[in-house]
Amino acid sequence: MGHHHHHEHEHDHGHDHGHSHGMGHSHDHSHNIPESFNLAFGLAITLNFLFTLIEAGYAIFAHSMSLLADAGHNLGDVLGLILAWIATWLLTKAASERYSYGYKRTTILAAVINALVLVATSAIIAYESIIKLISPHPVNEITIIVVATIGILINGSTAMLFIRGSKEDLNIKGAFMHLAADAGLALGVVIGGIVIYYTGWLWVDPVLGLVIVATILMGTWGLLRNSINLILDAVPHNIKVKEVEAYLAAIPGVETVHDLHIWGLSTKEAALTVHLNMPGKTLTSEDYHNINHELRHHYKIHHATIQVEHDDDHPCPKVEKC
Repeated sequence: MGHHHHHEHEHDHGHDHGHSHGMGHSHDHSHNIPESFNLAFGLAITLNFLFTLIEAGYAIFAHSMSLLADAGHNLGDVLGLILAWIATWLLTKAASERYSYGYKRTTILAAVINALVLVATSAIIAYESIIKLISPHPVNEITIIVVATIGILINGSTAMLFIRGSKEDLNIKGAFMHLAADAGLALGVVIGGIVIYYTGWLWVDPVLGLVIVATILMGTWGLLRNSINLILDAVPHNIKVKEVEAYLAAIPGVETVHDLHIWGLSTKEAALTVHLNMPGKTLTSEDYHNINHELRHHYKIHHATIQVEHDDDHPCPKVEKC
């Protein structure tokens, strides 16, 4: 569900009050999970993972595609919860000599793995559903109804654990939304089971399975696209390169801007390197301070490296804008 869109604003409040009384603890608030949520994450992951295994077992026993697809969707969300939990923990770990950016990239790697697991699961379930559509197989409606009802209760109750934190922290909001969406899908499966029970329409089950697979893939697509972009060092989708370039070019004394690179360090932070050609002028430390402040606040770029060149015949001809 495009987890990554949401993280962009988290730093703001951290940095703002950081400036008002020194930079002492500007990083503390933006991504430490409140301790009380460690329990919520642990509980939600354990309960949902156990239920996913049980649900998959019963789905195979009941020959139900809708139940199996629901288990697949649950699995995806358990992975997502683990990812949100680990991400919030890793982002608090300090950088070391070798890992100079800390462990931020692991959040991206985990997102890719998560997405690939879901795509594989979806492919299997879609294939099975299509076979069941072609040659319908009797399903055990009662099992579907009972198991999916338990699913509503588990997803619903674990979603409640996150309600109170979903206002402040976006990872926690994501966890809440996912569990709530799972409860909704499980309700759909229950209704499907009831329909089959009363009408005997066996096609309802594989069709529901395919609908759920489509839901999983829609969510995964955003996750996969964002994380692959981050791996390829693409400019994060919330940053407009042209605006940043225009801002840098407008700095007094800057003649040309070249070698501008912007890339994502994690799902929350970005870095920038740029060469500024300034024939008759140089930047004071106050200029640097202002530029960094501006990049951080307006463009969400937290790590800027600026190289100033004074010669007109720099190795990169202006025409080429390398």
